[in-house]
Amino acid sequence: MLPVHMLMLQASGTPQGQSPFGMLFMFGAIFAIFYFLLIRPQRTQQKAHDEMVTALSKGDEVTTVGGIVGKIVHLTDDRVTIRTAGDTRLEIERSKIGHKVSSEGTGS
Repeated sequence: MLPVHMLMLQASGTPQGQSPFGMLFMFGAIFAIFYFLLIRPQRTQQKAHDEMVTALSKGDEVTTVGGIVGKIVHLTDDRVTIRTAGDTRLEIERSKIGHKVSSEGTGS
């Protein structure tokens, strides 16, 4: 029969001689991989989108996240009014602007 301390080591599931620092290093390496492959690029993309949205001006042609293309006719702090086909005007949130198609100056 095995001594009690040997039975407790077998029951805990950690092999003898394995350092807890190895496991800590493994978790740190996995976190680093996730950070550099997922988190950092997403933050960079979000920062670029935020800069584009704050730099919008009247007369810019934009595409919304939903795919609607229009020209900006009015801006507020959190809303944008765009003119689409004909004289249809839509008021949308600034954050829902997908990207800027072109800049035609300050017109209309």
